[in-house]
Amino acid sequence: MRKTFFQFALIVLVAVSIVSCKKDEDTAMPETIYEMAKANPELSTLASALEMTGLDDDLNGSGALTVFAPTNAAFTNFLSANGFANLDAVPVDVLTNTLLNHVINAEKKAADLSTGYLKTLATYSSNNLSVYVNTASGVILNGGAKVVTADVEASNGVIHVVDAVIAIPTVVTFAVSNPDFSILVAALTRPDLSTNYATVLSGTGPFTVFAPTNAAFTALLAELGATSLDDIDAPTLEKVLTYHVVSGNVVASSLTEGQVVTTLQSGTFTIGLTGGAKITDFNNRVSNIVATDVQAGNGVVHVIDKVLLPQL
Repeated sequence: MRKTFFQFALIVLVAVSIVSCKKDEDTAMPETIYEMAKANPELSTLASALEMTGLDDDLNGSGALTVFAPTNAAFTNFLSANGFANLDAVPVDVLTNTLLNHVINAEKKAADLSTGYLKTLATYSSNNLSVYVNTASGVILNGGAKVVTADVEASNGVIHVVDAVIAIPTVVTFAVSNPDFSILVAALTRPDLSTNYATVLSGTGPFTVFAPTNAAFTALLAELGATSLDDIDAPTLEKVLTYHVVSGNVVASSLTEGQVVTTLQSGTFTIGLTGGAKITDFNNRVSNIVATDVQAGNGVVHVIDKVLLPQL
């Protein structure tokens, strides 16, 4: 009798365990980045976009990724701004690259982010696109998308919810979004110029821009004895600006020692690589290339620490 009782108890225990396991399976919490997006009503458009492009599989596997996840409202604004009636109206290749522009191939929690550039999984001319992260006040990406919920942990990385879709950037996007290029932007958009160069550089391209920092412009003004950009006449400023732009998507690895580069201004400068990448302009002034390969969807930006001067 005692043996029968214990047999019965064991059967009951096993049955309860099976039911409990089945219940746990049925109520299992989403774990991967895709599963968490799918389960969140505010990210349903993102989940649909991932499914349409086949990227749901990529975000449903193993690994360590960072995804900046746009809300439904962010997608609505993106579609309206770009003249798309709905998600189905977006060409699949465009939607795919746009989504990949929200993915970093490493896990970056909020505390790991700092002001500067990261590479996304989106591409242009076989090069991964950059994204500019500004952490001065929260986290803002490419000057437009703000992280509104950070550090949503998943089994294959982390999600940061953003309030705007991060569109494929142009070289101008990186100039405008980075406060250290504010003088360059002011120069490009000065109203008395014959051309709005910000508009031109937002076009198809490709363009390679050697972008002087604010400190570089400040040093130039001191060098010329000027107090502001307004002291430089429009024709001279235009020659200087176009001297910093080269046709094509010229990445750092393609630069060679002694290479003579022809600019849109029609003048040339010379590349030097010994002791670090640098440029010698027409006037034998040397500028260091301090950051390279900030890749946009219409060209690439290299940051320099001195304004280049052509023959004037």
